[in-house]
Amino acid sequence: MAYRFAGIIIVLGLFPAAAAAATCESLATFTVPNTRILSAAAQPAGAFTPPGAAPTAAPNPALANLPAFCRVTASLHPTSDSDIRIEVWMPASNWNGKLQSVGNGAWAGTIGYGALGAALASGYATTATDTGHVGNTAKFVPGHPEKMVDYGYRAAHEMTVAAKAIIAAFYGNAPRLSYWNGCSTGGRQGLMEALRYPADYDGIIAGAPVNFRTHQLTWELWVSQAVHRDAASYLPPAKYPAIHQAALDACDARDGVKDGLIDDPATCRFDPKVLECKGTDSNACLTPAQVVAAQRIYSPAVNPRTRQEIFPALQPGSELGWGGLAGPQPVGEAVEFFQYVVYNDPMWDPRSIEFDSAADAADKAAADVLNVTNPNLKPFFDRGGKLLLYHGWNDQLVAPMNSVNYYKNIASIVGPTAASSVKLFMMPGANHCAGGDGPNTFDRMKVIEQWVEQKQTPSRIEASHSTAGKVDRTRPLCAYPEVARHTGTGSTDEAANFVCRMP
Repeated sequence: MAYRFAGIIIVLGLFPAAAAAATCESLATFTVPNTRILSAAAQPAGAFTPPGAAPTAAPNPALANLPAFCRVTASLHPTSDSDIRIEVWMPASNWNGKLQSVGNGAWAGTIGYGALGAALASGYATTATDTGHVGNTAKFVPGHPEKMVDYGYRAAHEMTVAAKAIIAAFYGNAPRLSYWNGCSTGGRQGLMEALRYPADYDGIIAGAPVNFRTHQLTWELWVSQAVHRDAASYLPPAKYPAIHQAALDACDARDGVKDGLIDDPATCRFDPKVLECKGTDSNACLTPAQVVAAQRIYSPAVNPRTRQEIFPALQPGSELGWGGLAGPQPVGEAVEFFQYVVYNDPMWDPRSIEFDSAADAADKAAADVLNVTNPNLKPFFDRGGKLLLYHGWNDQLVAPMNSVNYYKNIASIVGPTAASSVKLFMMPGANHCAGGDGPNTFDRMKVIEQWVEQKQTPSRIEASHSTAGKVDRTRPLCAYPEVARHTGTGSTDEAANFVCRMP
């Protein structure tokens, strides 16, 4: 693919150094197909203030003390109705020769400046996109089918192509390796890249991916309806701690260590009926209607007519985060999906949802654009691509068994190659993408780099948990289906005292 800059043709993928390096400001005249460069400006070392940030807003730690870099903004127009905004940040010095693209969340509509800053500070050239619309909402969809395609998969690919060309123009060299790093919607974007554009990336990190997006959004309303069937069904947040403690009492010690974590909740059998009130209602017990609501949250969403599973359930251990989906109002991203994508009716009432038809209607409207359920990632793997999947068992927004199911499907379809090409790490006590009582932080980029560049296939990753910025627990994450087990000696807060083995 060729691009023109200052009279010199840059051909990506043919020569490691096809053009002389450019100044940052001169990139304003760089020509990329279907692309309009909006700005190109050198940024001095120090804090970067994102556009539109309120003067009184607390600074983003990821944007403090950044090295000097070249910032390019652009608008991409693969169709007449596309306006995909991207940013490309390139270190002024000490570039590691690699690209790290960062993903979005929910309905996107914004540039992830914090993620850009973190990648830049690690020496990467980095890029992000708003996916073609402004604002974390689905209101852009009606009347704009091409913008829906941009959001679904095209924007990430077009961003990748343009970013590689801009990087090649700035440095005189295209990136020698390219990585994708995303969680949630960003995880789905990474899987979409692997499936549709297997040559875009060498390594992909996909955390808690919403790859079965149409069914996941349907399931979000299943959880909401569980607590809004009637007034008596509602579970006030004041009762979450009691449910959580009861789940721990039932499941925590099954792995031989009582540490406030459920290591494999999918094998735990916990019935919230044990909390049914024996007398006066209180925050320590559940009324009969609330028991039914909790049981429904712990159960997969199913089509009541066909009995087919729509989407897996939240797991024991996730209770403290139930307010995200089981709060006073149905979650907005799901409501908007049905209002603006499925039914094109902004007045559609989520209380009217019928689960015998909702998932089918969702699939008809958007499955081909939003879902990555095809497990055949062999073209990506055949060219050496590596896929790192991770998911918190306490995820309160995306049922973790969704990742387990997709991983199993990949392994089944791809065959023996999967053992060295894709790994899934389930994280006990970790929430959606970040946070939680368990070790929830690990160096994702180090893992994928060692895998791609040094052929070190990960089987055990050390993760940590911090309180007030201080690490207070480490624990190995084990490649699924293995789990961490204490050796019987030493602190249970130190990863060195655990081994990975089959449950």
